[in-house]
Amino acid sequence: MTDEIGLQEDFRFGYVSIIGRPNVGKSTLLNQILGQKVSIVTAKPQTTRQKLAGIKTTPKGQVVYVDTPGIHHSAKRALNRYMNRVAQASFRDVDLVLFLVEAGSWSRQDEFVAKALQSVDVPVMLVLNKIDLVPDKESLLTFIDKNFRDEDYAGIMLISAKNGSGVDELEKQVLSRLPFSRPFYDADQFTDRSERFLASEMIREQLTLRLHQELPYALTVQIEEFKRAGNLLTIGAIIYVERESQKQITIGKNGAVLKQVGSGARIVLEELFGEKIFLRLWVKVSKDWSDSDKLIERYGYTDR
Repeated sequence: MTDEIGLQEDFRFGYVSIIGRPNVGKSTLLNQILGQKVSIVTAKPQTTRQKLAGIKTTPKGQVVYVDTPGIHHSAKRALNRYMNRVAQASFRDVDLVLFLVEAGSWSRQDEFVAKALQSVDVPVMLVLNKIDLVPDKESLLTFIDKNFRDEDYAGIMLISAKNGSGVDELEKQVLSRLPFSRPFYDADQFTDRSERFLASEMIREQLTLRLHQELPYALTVQIEEFKRAGNLLTIGAIIYVERESQKQITIGKNGAVLKQVGSGARIVLEELFGEKIFLRLWVKVSKDWSDSDKLIERYGYTDR
């Protein structure tokens, strides 16, 4: 398949890391670029926990955008430390970094990310996101002058990842900064992650949307069954929580919450995979799993 693309002399290929503090819109930007949902999105910070590559192929080039967990200043638990390691490791072995900042807002966590980027050996583009939330666009010029120096960045872009404003131009600027090369991935491949991983993430998204106030970070999902038979894809997943009380909340009275989660996840998964899905969910307690290096690795959070 890769022989069918990238034959032009001006074809470009490269890796681009999307970096920023939690909840700044990194996953929303990746989904907007790809034109489909591969990275889960909720209003809760630190929803993204693992690195995920989204692959965009056009006649002019192939760009591998690497979505990362938000880098945060406080990393007290094993899972938080893991997410910081994953995000900062993504600085390496890429051709370009997109540093996402919320337009009009500069926080201590943004400063922490900016300092981490000072040691990066590749160009860094500053991307001000959520410009749709800033009524006075002229104030953005003052915001930029106050907080950033042109010489620190390969370019400064203003976008709204949510509605797509400025994203096409961002993609053009990204592509122009990548080396001439043949593609690495097939033209129809849109992510480096497995279907099992995507399934677990879409289930976790539905859990986070429904339980974001009660169980913000105590949930993780493991796929135990993933089997196709005829026109039906059967997925079985275990939802791990840290306390017995959390298990009861996740299940809900007479199983109501778990049924809502299953229904929402099935709709998203059928759209993603394009096939009929039978989904089974179980809830189990794994005490303090998010603060155990051994357990987070068992549940798929590895640096490898």
